[in-house]
Parts: sequence; structure tokens; C-alpha cells
Amino acid sequence: MTDPRVDLDLAREHGLSDADYARILEILGRTPTFPELGIFSVMWSEHCSYKSSKKYLERLPTRAEHVLHGPGANAGVVAIGEGLAVAFKMESHNHPSFIEPRQGAATGVGGILRDVFTMGARPLASLDSLRFGPIEDPRHRYLLHGVVDGIGGYGNPVGVATVGGETSFHECYRGNILVNAFNLGIIEADAVFLATAAGVGNPVIYVGSKTGRDGIHGASLLASAEFDDASEAKRPTVQVGDPFTEKCLIEACLELMATDAIVGIQDMGAAGLTCSSFEMASNAGTGIELDLDRVPQRETGMTSYELLLSESQERMLLVARVGQEGRVREIFERWDLDVVVVGTVTDDGRMRIRHGGAVVVDIPVDPVAKSAPVLDRPLREPADLRERQKLDLAAVAPEQEPGAALEALLDSPNLGSKAWLYRQYDQLVQGDTVIGPGGDAALVRVKRMDGTPTDMGIALAVDCNPRWCWLDPYAGAVAAVAEAARNVACTGARPLALTNCLNFGNPEKPEIMWEFAEATRGLGDAALALGTPVVSGNVSFYNETSGRAIHPTPTIAVVGLLERWARHAVSHFPAAGLEVVLLGECREELGGSEWLALRRGLEAGTPPVVDLEHERRLTGLLGEGVRRGWIRSAHDVADGGLAVALAECAFTGPLWIGAEIALADTIRPDALLFGESTGRVIAATAEPEALLALAREGGVPARHIGRTGGSHLVIGPPQGEPWIRASLERLHGLWARAIPRRLEEG
Repeated sequence: MTDPRVDLDLAREHGLSDADYARILEILGRTPTFPELGIFSVMWSEHCSYKSSKKYLERLPTRAEHVLHGPGANAGVVAIGEGLAVAFKMESHNHPSFIEPRQGAATGVGGILRDVFTMGARPLASLDSLRFGPIEDPRHRYLLHGVVDGIGGYGNPVGVATVGGETSFHECYRGNILVNAFNLGIIEADAVFLATAAGVGNPVIYVGSKTGRDGIHGASLLASAEFDDASEAKRPTVQVGDPFTEKCLIEACLELMATDAIVGIQDMGAAGLTCSSFEMASNAGTGIELDLDRVPQRETGMTSYELLLSESQERMLLVARVGQEGRVREIFERWDLDVVVVGTVTDDGRMRIRHGGAVVVDIPVDPVAKSAPVLDRPLREPADLRERQKLDLAAVAPEQEPGAALEALLDSPNLGSKAWLYRQYDQLVQGDTVIGPGGDAALVRVKRMDGTPTDMGIALAVDCNPRWCWLDPYAGAVAAVAEAARNVACTGARPLALTNCLNFGNPEKPEIMWEFAEATRGLGDAALALGTPVVSGNVSFYNETSGRAIHPTPTIAVVGLLERWARHAVSHFPAAGLEVVLLGECREELGGSEWLALRRGLEAGTPPVVDLEHERRLTGLLGEGVRRGWIRSAHDVADGGLAVALAECAFTGPLWIGAEIALADTIRPDALLFGESTGRVIAATAEPEALLALAREGGVPARHIGRTGGSHLVIGPPQGEPWIRASLERLHGLWARAIPRRLEEG
């Protein structure tokens, strides 16, 4: 097959700008070959180069004493004590999942697992953050089924527990769903592996599955472009995963990493062999010579271009020490995986690639990788932002039927039970899950690499309120960090660090870049204030179809440490006869709330205020209260407000335990019941006076509001008729059936 003629028009078809093509000509001093053009197109794509976001990401706080490796590695690594660390990261697989939901979601899970075990960590626990259009839309019911099937169909057989996540539905995702996948693994702090091609003369070795034509241009033409009416034609760019091969790859890599045979290792993820080889060489300041004729292939007649850009799954590139090739081969062949020496590390900083006896690529490494273009795109506040933020509460009709409002909220897909999803995931594999899906945060036990148990536990939670981010990207991002940290702290854990997946529309539009700049500013301010540095992450732009962007969705996952996992708090009432204490203050804030959208049809106002200093004090109080045994359960007040949170406390545990709650306040009752003021936690305790005293010492507002017990949830003022008196059976039935009922009706 003859390669096409390379010119400006072909470069444009590859997503390169005129300026990009001119720069390529300047770098090479000649016209690139077709494979070279493909390399530049993927390496300079938004997905791989972060060219629009890099200047903002560099401003984020990334360092702390416990951070061993921050952004730039395959995953962030944070020390947790006893010579151990956790490696974790979150990434998107949005466009592939919209086009082919099962494989898109499955390969998203597979890719994030490889990012983690490439560091030398054994994958332990996964989270997901999913956004769909209206569940009433048949297309989105199909997408929901496919994505859930893909997550379970990959994570379950590979043997990694899916322990938590979040799922929401909104019109803005009708043309572009979001599938964000997170994984965390355990690693020895002094045995971290990096993606580096160091050591001139060392062999470069391909391991894993064979290369096919799936996934070509997944990074440049699928992940770095808007959707349109022709997007379905991009189905061939979606990769196909094999979890059983991935399991073998995990075990083979970890076995090899226990030796001294390898220098560096990298997943062949986005842009496949191209990205892995260029990044490893660039990280080490070296060059590489590759021979594509040696690459294991499952299809005949593959061209240089296809071999370099294929994103076939379950493949790794590693650099071994000279003389260790036999040891590498023995391990991978025993796991029934391909293992071939495909190249050598050189000292000239160039990538030379041969195929069919001819040199098809000869280009410098750094201009392609480390020195890829960085753009300073224009910013402009959306013209209608101030209009979105207008909300006169005096003109909003008060809620006349609080009980009906609570039922409607619990019956909504956004607030209803997500058990239909997570029951399809293996939550217990490896036997370390202490708290699984359905609570504020998941909690997993920590074992050493040899399986020896420790007393430590890791709490993890993922959060974002896209509506708040649409109304105010800065405030919405601050709130996402605060809520994720608060959820982790509700178990008793101390928040350590965070990862993110920043989902936005087309960065070529100034309004989108303004949203991104504001959201990253909020992310940075909150991370700094709460002491949770950003150690890894992902940017997903072009989440837009036919000119309509999603709401800004900067998804945040926070990881925390519980020094004794056995002493933790749950999010449901654990027993009758406990006192209920509200930590934090209720304010008259209904802007951006679920109640306002569901009961009044309004998405307007400004998000609730976040007091980061209060959040810092609150997370400290929760950790100390759990450690002393004064907090038996703790549940964050978030979407749906206080009434929804109390209902969840009552019926999400193994026993349904009601409560009688008395709320004395000067704000309007619907704001008290359904407002979403931040920084609030419902705690159940047998030591109310001790907890209230601890709160006073810590500067956290706290008040006794009721007592657990009975089969009903009763909420009202201290005197007079209650606003809500509802049986738990009725409330639970609505909540539990919110999603299944709509799927059955469809």
C-alpha cells in the first residue's frame, strides 16, 4: 500500500493547524513522511499534549511531604506509612463510550488499571463517575446498560473491586455522556517504577497482546474533536479490551517488577506505541531505535502508520537491563503473553523507526513530546452567565407539601438508589472492602504486597455538581473538592490528596476556556486550603455535540488515610437510641438545588457558599470524633438537602432506623429542608455532650437536633405540627425503585 502524499490539506485532516504544520516543517527541515505526520498528529493532539490546559494545570498545588510522585507520572503516588504508598489516578473515556458504550467503558477501566500497575502497584479499588442524558430517552437507557455492562464486564473478571462512584442524568449530556474511571493500588514506597527509557544500549521490549487496527486515531480524531452527525462513523476508533489478558499482564508485570531486570515501563494507551516510546525517551533524555517488523501483529498487511497509531489494548513497552532479556521473556511467556525485543535505547535524542527494511521515521524526540505546542487561548465569560445567576427567592413560591417534595426528590434518578448499577459490579473481590458503594465514601483495608494485613484503611470518594459549575465554575470546583474531602472524612479518614478528571466543551471557544480557567482556579484554591495536593489527573475537552457543550464537569476524587480501619464511621444510623447532631450551619441557599430544579423547574442562582476554613476544621473534627468513638455514623448533607440526607441515614443501612428531628431556624422551611448549604454533616452519637464540646473546641458549629428510633422519619419545628412524617417503607420504596422503574417503563 502506497502512503498518501503529505501536504497541508492532509495535515488539516489529521487535526493539525496550519501553524502546527509550519512548525513540523521547521523541525524536520523537510516534508514529513506519512507515519511521521501521524506521530505529530497524535502527540500534538489535545488529548496527549494538553496544549490548551497545560498553563492552568501548572498552577495547581502538587507538592507535600507525603507526595512521592505528582502529575507527569502514569499515576500519583502518596506515602501512607509503614513503607507503603498508594498510586491512583482518574481518566475519561467519554467519546468512545458514547459511540460504543460497552467497549468504551471497558477499555476505560482497563486503561486506568494499567496506569496504576505500571507504577508497580497492585490495583485494589475502582470508582466511576458517570453522566448521562435523560433516562427517559431510549438512547440513554441503551448507553446506561452498555456502560454498566462494560465496567462490570472488565473490572469483575480482572479481579479489582468497584467500591463506589456517582451517576447523574441531565439534558446537557444528551449528546455527549461522561465515563470517568478511577483506580487505586498499593505499592511499596521505595519500589516505584517510572516511564523512562534510560541506559544506552538497553533493549526496548514489547509485551502483552498483539497489535491490530482497533483504536487508530482514538486520541487525535475521536478524543480531540467535537461530536457531530457523523460521529457514529468513528466506531472503528474504539478499542476492544480483554480483561483476562489484562489480568495476566498485571501478574506478569508485578512479578517482573519484583526483580531488578527493568529500568522503565509504560502502558501503550492513547496513541499506542508512539506515545509510550516518545514519552519514555523524552523522560530519560535519550533516543530509541525501533523495528516495526518485530511488533506482534494479529492482522496482515499492517502499515507503519497503523502499527504506530494503533491503540490495541493490554500492551506495554518496557526497557530492560542489558542481559536480562531472557528473564523478561521467561516470565511473560509463562503468562502466555507476547514478548519481543523491538528496539534499543540510543544516546542521540532521536526516534528512528524501521519497517520493511527502510527507515520510515527519523525525528527528534523532544519537539514531539516534551516541547509540544502550548496554546494561550482567549477567555471570555459566557454572555448569559449573569442571567443564569439571577434568582429572587422572594419570587419563588414556598413549598406547600414538604412530604411530597421529599418523596419526589427520592424518586428522582439523580437522588434515587444507584444499586441497579453497582450490584452488577464485584465490590468484594480481594476481600478488602470495608465500606462499599452506597455510602459517602468507600473504605478498603491495606495489605502489603505479599498479602500481609495492616491496620490501615484507605477511604476514597468522587464528587462533582455540574449544575453548580455551570452557574459558577469557580465556586462549583471549590465545592467539588470540599465535598469529596468531606465524604472521605465522614469515615474518620484524613484526606491526603486528590486526582481529577476535568470534562469541558470545545477549548477553541473563549467561553469554554473561561470556564476551564475558573474551575482550575477553584480547584487549586480548595486543594491548597484543605491540604489535598493534586497528584494526577486528566483533561477531557471537546465534550460537545453540534455546538452544544456539556456543563463544566470537573470531577474530583479524594483519597484519605484511616490509621485503624476497624474504627470507622458508617453513613447510616447504626442503632436506635442514638442522639443526632448536626455539624455546620443551614443557610437560606436554594440556588442550583435539586429542589429548585425538580419542584420549580428552575436552574438558576449562585451555588451555596463554601467556607474552606470551616471545611478544614470540619474534616479534622470528624477524624477526631471517630477516633475517640464519639461519632458512630456521619453523613454529608449534599444533593437534596437535609431532609434527603436524613432519609438516607434512616434506610440505607442493614436495618431501617427512623428518627425524630426538631429544627429551630429563622430561614424559610423549604430552604431548611431542601437547601444544599455546604459544610454540613449529620452525626449519630451516644456521647452528644462530648461531641458538642469537641465541636466547640474545634470551632465547628454544632447542635443537637434529634434521636434515632422508630419506623418513621419525622421532621418539624420544636413545637407544632411536623413538616414531614413519613414511613421508612414508603420512602425506601420510592428511592430504591427510582432507576429500575424508569428502565422497566422504557
